[in-house]
Amino acid sequence: MPALRSLRQWARRLKRDVVTLWFAWHHPRTPRLVKGLCLLAIAYTLSPIDLIPDFVPVIGYLDDAIVLSALTWLALRMLPPDVLHDSRDRAQLWIDRHWRRPLIWASVAAVLVVLTWACVIYAIWIALRPA
Repeated sequence: MPALRSLRQWARRLKRDVVTLWFAWHHPRTPRLVKGLCLLAIAYTLSPIDLIPDFVPVIGYLDDAIVLSALTWLALRMLPPDVLHDSRDRAQLWIDRHWRRPLIWASVAAVLVVLTWACVIYAIWIALRPA
């Protein structure tokens, strides 16, 4: 099944590219605008809040793939070539060493993202409520 193989390769590249954005975000030569895009892509990846909920058949996952791919593509295109190369190398090394670890860190990250969104929503509610 060539289509399934192609889809798996795309998913692996996207995974590597999101980790690349993490390292690019920390790189001192990454421009501020690109750091913002990197942070947005990383936050969208980790966020349990989606534009279209995942329980909606097909479209729920399709919007994630489209938005995440677009953000990642744009951020990678805007990175200076040396930063991109260095970040990709570091990302691949990190994936090779750590990817098979238990998902406890993913759970911690999910909790932190939910708490962050809750704090943002609470701050907006406090700011907008009548005195």
